[in-house]
Amino acid sequence: MKKLFIVFCLWILAFGGAAVAQNNSDKDHNFKVAKNLETFSAIYKYLDLMYVDTLNADEVVGNGINYMLHSLDPYTVYYPEDKVKDLDLMISGKYAGIGAVIRYNFAIKNTIIDQPYENMPASEAGLKKGDIILAIGDSSMVGKDVSYVSNRLRGDAGSRFVLTIKRPSTGKKMKFKITRRSIQLPAVPYYGLQDDGVGYLNLNSFTTDCSKDVRRAFLDMKKQGMKSLVLDLRNNGGGSLQEAINIVNMFVPKGITLVKTIGKIERANKEYKTTVEPIDTVMPIVVLVNDETASASEITSGSLQDLDRAVILGTRTYGKGLVQVSMDLPYNANLKLTTSKYYIPSGRCIQAINYKHSNGGYTEHVPDSLTHVFYTADGREVRDGGGIKPDIEVQPDSLPNIAFYLTSSGRDSSEVMLNWELKYLSTHPTIAPAKNFVISDADYADFKQAVLKSGFKYDRESKKYLEGLVKLARFEGYYDDAKPEFDALEKKLNHNIAKDLDYNKQTLKQLLTSDLVSAYYYQRGSMENSLQFDKQWKRAVEVLQNPTEYRNILQPSSSKKGAEAAKATLR
Repeated sequence: MKKLFIVFCLWILAFGGAAVAQNNSDKDHNFKVAKNLETFSAIYKYLDLMYVDTLNADEVVGNGINYMLHSLDPYTVYYPEDKVKDLDLMISGKYAGIGAVIRYNFAIKNTIIDQPYENMPASEAGLKKGDIILAIGDSSMVGKDVSYVSNRLRGDAGSRFVLTIKRPSTGKKMKFKITRRSIQLPAVPYYGLQDDGVGYLNLNSFTTDCSKDVRRAFLDMKKQGMKSLVLDLRNNGGGSLQEAINIVNMFVPKGITLVKTIGKIERANKEYKTTVEPIDTVMPIVVLVNDETASASEITSGSLQDLDRAVILGTRTYGKGLVQVSMDLPYNANLKLTTSKYYIPSGRCIQAINYKHSNGGYTEHVPDSLTHVFYTADGREVRDGGGIKPDIEVQPDSLPNIAFYLTSSGRDSSEVMLNWELKYLSTHPTIAPAKNFVISDADYADFKQAVLKSGFKYDRESKKYLEGLVKLARFEGYYDDAKPEFDALEKKLNHNIAKDLDYNKQTLKQLLTSDLVSAYYYQRGSMENSLQFDKQWKRAVEVLQNPTEYRNILQPSSSKKGAEAAKATLR
């Protein structure tokens, strides 16, 4: 009976909700809904009654739900009761725990502390990078994976426990009494006034009240003499639409419509306007974006672009133009449901036309030939579909394959990079200020020798492609004639780790430097340090220090017709 009740509730949710939005002419649609739900119920009844093995109802029905949702868009997601906390964390950025990043060390086959957060219980208790987690209370954590340990580190705010660790630098076991508390992941992990009055502000999520943090950071830097601003939205996957509105409102006048949402039902159609007086409408702004800039981040960057209020720099954004709401389900489950598309000031929607699923998102942008032209407030051409195209495109440096294997958890069973960093930390109580610190060439030479002695191995992509080409040449009958060339190429592409370490020295030095700085100065220090290597940041500074270039970028290249069209769109 319980299972039938669940099915009935699902029927009510789908059929009843559809009935509200449909008129009397949709009887055929409603019949198909009822028919298929009844068929589903009958199939499961027979499976449960007669299938040779006992069914796991949560798994079987859950898989059915997930497959149904997978045929829609990547953002409509079912959260059973045991996963609802994940949704809450995504929305609020809050959880109760110790405030630390943990990871699995494959060399010792144990979970360790990777990075304590600043001013959180873990750092305040004295936990350090590399500490091996042995026990939580009376429960052994030896050999347990990250998920298992993470679930037991979390708990009710105010609850206390004893954490037992082993510190690699001393080999000693240590016990820490820790009180869990509500952890608010920082929406603004770092901001600071840089050289020549250029302010830098990193916003990594649009969680509740993040606009207040942005406002405080902006006013603080302005008080210090900030003349221009770089707003970094790279790798910001979005969040609250209202917080995006609040942030844009800091820089544009009151009463402007920033976002319109349009859905199937009337209550999904809304307009979001700026409601307060801005704090600055003239300061030059550059917004940094990349392919992981999504949702509320695209509303922010796209609105500032549409209103000609900022220069957008980096690479094309993700392209999520859909709005989700959270719907309560029976038995404390939840459904994050796409209900509408959003349209920014120019009138464009930046969502891709087709939904192509791959790891939770679509795999390609819409070609410009299939998009439509819109106009900014001053008449610049912009396009819909497939994200925000930056005004200035600057590609970041790519990560070499050897760096990927050294830095990615689980790729290097020797954990040579982590071990070298822990050794460095144990022999260097302090380092230079975060802004300018870089490991020395002598330090890198020591790291290189550690890698060579560790037995580190990795797959070279060039070797894989060569092997594939050889197979293709054999299949097509060209291999015998080209064998000398293939042999010569194979010799030149011979796996030489020492050579690869030398060739990628600068990139690896940056990665080592970043990891070390985060251990001394936490996340804010790592971000401050990274600016010295960041070519997108450097290009943004160049633009801000050249008022003529900045103004020219924001000038329309089209005719007055474009400007008139823009005004009509924005009206």
